[in-house]
Amino acid sequence: MKRFCFGIGGMLCASAIASAQSTTQLEQQLQELKQQHAETTRTMEQRISALEQQIETQRAAAGAPKEGTVSVAELAAQAAEKAVSKGSDQVGAKFQGAVPSEPTYDLLQEADQKIEKLQQQVGSFEFHGYFRSGFGLNGAGGQQVAFQAPGAGAKYRLGNEAETYGEFIFVNNWLNPDHATDKAWMKTEVMLEANTTNSASYAGFPNGFGNDQFRLREAFIQAGNVLESQPDAKFWAGERYYRRQHIEINDFYPLDMSGYGAGVEDWHLRIGKLAVAYLAGARPDIVTENGYLAKSNVDVRLYDLKGPAGLWAGWFNFATTKGGTTSTGVKIPTADGYAFGVRHQSLEWHGGYHAFLAQYGTGAASNFSTSIDDPTFYLHSSARLQFVEHLLFQPNDRFAIMPIFVYQRLKDGNPRHDWDQWISFGARPEVFFTKYLSLAMEAGVDQTHSPSGHYDGWLRKVTISPQIGAGRKFFSRPVLRTFLTYANWSNGFRGLVGGPAYLRKTSGLTYGVQAEIWW
Repeated sequence: MKRFCFGIGGMLCASAIASAQSTTQLEQQLQELKQQHAETTRTMEQRISALEQQIETQRAAAGAPKEGTVSVAELAAQAAEKAVSKGSDQVGAKFQGAVPSEPTYDLLQEADQKIEKLQQQVGSFEFHGYFRSGFGLNGAGGQQVAFQAPGAGAKYRLGNEAETYGEFIFVNNWLNPDHATDKAWMKTEVMLEANTTNSASYAGFPNGFGNDQFRLREAFIQAGNVLESQPDAKFWAGERYYRRQHIEINDFYPLDMSGYGAGVEDWHLRIGKLAVAYLAGARPDIVTENGYLAKSNVDVRLYDLKGPAGLWAGWFNFATTKGGTTSTGVKIPTADGYAFGVRHQSLEWHGGYHAFLAQYGTGAASNFSTSIDDPTFYLHSSARLQFVEHLLFQPNDRFAIMPIFVYQRLKDGNPRHDWDQWISFGARPEVFFTKYLSLAMEAGVDQTHSPSGHYDGWLRKVTISPQIGAGRKFFSRPVLRTFLTYANWSNGFRGLVGGPAYLRKTSGLTYGVQAEIWW
């Protein structure tokens, strides 16, 4: 994943916010116009009421009203015309404030139009996102470190995240902002990602080490209900997160084909739904006579298939990269590959859900991603086998637990190397004492093995975390938490876990605070 410099990230953020306007700014303008509208209307009513009272007083003094009595507007017009024709300044002195002038109505109409336009803008704009932030220390007194086993594809999250991370999503509905089901719609979505090292509020360290990072992770257009025969079909193009599979408590993405491309989703078939997409990525650090090394993927998914014990899905991906020769004479081999998988889901399972995924990939498709692995001559023979299971069990509003299991074997294609292995299992239980107070705990074990000798061992991690949250659900957010984390690992991982503070140790401790929310 490429880094954007801080300056470019800031310009992108400013551009996105300037083009879309935040909901807060639009609502503030709307409230100001409404207030102006109300004040102007109230002033008009007061002026008209005062003039009517004056006329009633004159009528009472003169007796019964005579024929030919004119209206308030006609009286004011005649008086104004008379005053103007004589060059008198009584128009301003006598009638100003008694009868509202015509420009006042124009201003009211303009205000109404602005209010209507702002209401449309507020209705069409959406702001979503996620962030986590906090700070912690390690047992030696230095900054918090994360404990992760070498060779593991993820780590257990609770009390084990040493960064501030955010995703900020700006959506604008250009067609059908009311989301009427019988009308076509079109929207844009832009996501900015921010990642900091929790080092400084304004990070500007020498050589950029530890500075904040900003990336553009999504920028795509999506349209739907454009075909009468397929009203639920969604067409898209651009850069986006694409139908990712995710495990919450260790933040693992077993399948993540996010990237650049185009496709269609939710195409109804008789047995389920279909999604087809072209997705791609490139490596600017590898240049041949063909340009940057690129990888193309054709991703096909069949899902929402009703079957025994829930919903089933299957997917297939074909990937290819074209090699060449670099300017230094290094030959990059051409490689292709395929991957396929099957998924089972029970979306209503004891107050939560259950999900199981099995998948296998070879060659350029073996990483289940649009990213490009280092193009060795053995890449075409690489392979990955993966089984993933996780579930959420919440029988009541006092207790919830999420257990997970991951089994992965992979090989780099070198015939002299055997399969690397990663096994992970753990759980996060939560006890809810009140609507807002809870206690979360998390324990997990990762075991990794590399026949090449790079790593071989296990890591265990446990965390206890009192929380203040917004409800009695496992996924209730926002949440404020404190945490205490302890981890230990086998001697085979000595010097590979915990950074400098635990370089010669096989156990470590961290503690701190964190906030987390999505919306």
